[in-house]
Amino acid sequence: MKQPAVYILASKRNGTLYTGVTGHLLRRVYEHKNNLVEGFTRKYRVHFLVYFEQCEDMASAIVREKQIKKWNE
Repeated sequence: MKQPAVYILASKRNGTLYTGVTGHLLRRVYEHKNNLVEGFTRKYRVHFLVYFEQCEDMASAIVREKQIKKWNE
């Protein structure tokens, strides 16, 4: 069952952060932890789930992700 979510991963305490959106949080976190996803999270070893929010639909998850990414502007 798909449940849209926005999530934040970290490399370590006070380390690099990554914010993403997915329809299946458990599978996506597993992919990141096991380096099955090429790109930023593999390169910077960003594997620890530190936060997530479940959303009503994918559109609202994307809006929330953009809000989180612009938190310091």
